[in-house]
Amino acid sequence: MSHLSEIPEKPVVGVSMPHESATLHVTGTALYTDDLVYRTKDVLHAYPVQVMKTHGLITALRTEPALAVPGVVRVLTGADVPGVNDAGIKHDEPLFPDTVMFHGHAVAWVLGETLEAARLGAAAVEVELDERPSLITLQDAIAAESFHGARPLMVAGDIDAGFADSAHVFTGEFQFSDQEHFYLETHAALAHVDEAGQLFIQSSTQHPSETQEIVAHVLGLHSHEVTVQCLRMGGGFGGKEMQPHGFAAIAALGAKLTGRPVRVRLNRTQDLTMSGKRHGFHATWKIGFDAEGHIQALDATLTGDGGWSLDLSEPVVARALCHIDNTYWIPNARVAGRIAKTNKTSNTAFRGFGGPQGMLVMEDILGRCAPLLGLDPMELRERNFYREGQSTPYGQPVPQPERISTIWRQVQDDAAVADRKREIAAFNAAHPHTKRAIALTGIKFGISFNLTAFNQAGALVLVYKDGSVLINHGGTEMGQGLHTKMIQVAATTLGIPLHKVRLAPTRTDKVPNTSATAASSGADLNGAAIKNACEQIRGRLLQVAGTQLGGNASDVRIVEGVARILGSDKELAWDDLVRTAYFQRVQLSASGYYRTEGLHWDAKAFQGSPFKYFSYGVAACEVEVDGFTGKYKMRRVDIVHDVGDSLSPLIDIGQVEGGFVQGAGWLTLEDMRWDSSDGPNRGRLLTQAASTYKLPSFSEMPEEFNVRLMENATEEGAVYGSKAVGEPPLMLAFAVREALRQAAAEFGPAGASVELGAPATPEAVYWAIEAARKGGALHEGHAPDGSEVSADASVLSNA
Repeated sequence: MSHLSEIPEKPVVGVSMPHESATLHVTGTALYTDDLVYRTKDVLHAYPVQVMKTHGLITALRTEPALAVPGVVRVLTGADVPGVNDAGIKHDEPLFPDTVMFHGHAVAWVLGETLEAARLGAAAVEVELDERPSLITLQDAIAAESFHGARPLMVAGDIDAGFADSAHVFTGEFQFSDQEHFYLETHAALAHVDEAGQLFIQSSTQHPSETQEIVAHVLGLHSHEVTVQCLRMGGGFGGKEMQPHGFAAIAALGAKLTGRPVRVRLNRTQDLTMSGKRHGFHATWKIGFDAEGHIQALDATLTGDGGWSLDLSEPVVARALCHIDNTYWIPNARVAGRIAKTNKTSNTAFRGFGGPQGMLVMEDILGRCAPLLGLDPMELRERNFYREGQSTPYGQPVPQPERISTIWRQVQDDAAVADRKREIAAFNAAHPHTKRAIALTGIKFGISFNLTAFNQAGALVLVYKDGSVLINHGGTEMGQGLHTKMIQVAATTLGIPLHKVRLAPTRTDKVPNTSATAASSGADLNGAAIKNACEQIRGRLLQVAGTQLGGNASDVRIVEGVARILGSDKELAWDDLVRTAYFQRVQLSASGYYRTEGLHWDAKAFQGSPFKYFSYGVAACEVEVDGFTGKYKMRRVDIVHDVGDSLSPLIDIGQVEGGFVQGAGWLTLEDMRWDSSDGPNRGRLLTQAASTYKLPSFSEMPEEFNVRLMENATEEGAVYGSKAVGEPPLMLAFAVREALRQAAAEFGPAGASVELGAPATPEAVYWAIEAARKGGALHEGHAPDGSEVSADASVLSNA
């Protein structure tokens, strides 16, 4: 076993414990960025001047009326920017634009003594626009060939030979919706400037170092003149990886110009209308199977809706291509990716980062093709699982592929699938207007950033004379429990009780050049960096302990806060050891570092090994559907998920549960709507609040929800044998949609292929039921009554 994976005696990792801020959360005493405003004197409030048109050149911007509003201090415009007027890493996102690119685009910001004064001032700003044509829907952008950014192509094997050898060839089309992050805490930043003109910014950001970088280039400063701190976030889900930078830059610019603290905090409607979403996708595909149902070839084109600027769309689409295979071997493949440019908010990272979109395409294909092949969907999926020695279409060998089948069987046993399928068949035979179905789906999700340079992390660990320990790392806490795991890693590595360790807020002047807390790699990267720093300190302390105890340092063990020599009764308490080391002038702090080894990625050739390992999981979901309305409920969900040797089991189970629920929301409830008419509100987001955007609630939870972690699952080469948990569980929700598809099919004749919208809302399920009753799938994306279906899909053809 590698040194990184080896677990010492009596570790703190692997122990179930609550979130480190759980008490603060439930008592309301946990502080978030905007809470700090009320502890800060003379704060100015920023309010955006949003233009409620979708596309047009600004011909006039009159700020004088705003300055006449009582309480308005200043209006920020592009003329105030001393550095680069851009908030993005691609230099295609002007902080103060001269062209409105989406409905609600902010073109200026008003600073007021109160939020109300700033709001009234923003309303008084006059903007004149030369309106231009706009593209709202993904279909419109594809038809207009409106694309931007890279267009990756993944090729494996001989696709022509693969189709020639196929006994069955099907073609299809699939479009599915975007998703709003809807974190509890909206975007927020608070900026201060000191007497030397240096900026200190509190920001709700997943990527403090990049926020620092963007603020610095907007203000024309060096990075060492800007410090960014993230105390904690009230959720992020990827929506705070790139998008906070501009809001922090506005606060920083206002503070720099006025000398006063400036607060930016979006209300819910502003957050929904100004920040990006999960990318909606359109896919066209052609797939070939042999006579036994094994995949022979896949030819597909995936188009992601990037919105008005690139943001992270290029790596999102790349990851979608890397995950279209999911758990299935595709010997011959050609998959193309492209990014549509539309006049909507710039879409961005969202839990799974393109992986869910690619995997959904494959799961949809198999769900639609199984009946046409005369196979049970579970059987078709299992026949195509990766086996030992097989590689992904981009050339990475799949390690531990047997885990896919192992977990699959565990879920089948845990959920008593065979018995329940018989019960469901009997129920369906007796109930003509209500049908049930059970579906199993698996996941294989790659862990690491596609951009190899991001796979590094730093940490700073300080041991004080009294034996207490303070740790700093580059990861941010958004409720996912990263800080809890990092405290456990530090305590385990040093061999001390948990109460000895405290964690400081994430800030750029403690650990520099950090990567975003994203790609599910927060614990892998930062945990290894903390372990490295702690090992440096422990190594020095072992030398001291060896001298004090009369033995060799190599024979000293520190367990539960006591140092002992092997085979001896002599011992030295941690606090005494640290105090002795101090008086011997032994360094009690260390800077730790970690870089993920074994990664290689050629983005142009779209070949290599971009991932450290894969996380696996399987979910079984049983649903019941009403044939009159399409209304449904989840009766039971069973999940087994692979997190290696869990660093913190209670945290990990919570992440699996939460990820599954968020995935179920994306696939069944969260139906984003934009005004695509030619009327005055063209391009307006219609689902601007929780009243119109349906989020999962208690009423949507399964009646029975069973989650357990895979046992004996040590991941060699990862910190204490653990695996990532953040993103992969979201894709377990594929089982919900596939169960709904199968239940809808029960209303029609056997062997019918059923197409189902995504999200599979009750309306979409009803249309699928109606199509099943008529013996076939939906045609040309329309419901039987002629109304448009939200997820356009063409009928399958068997060539």
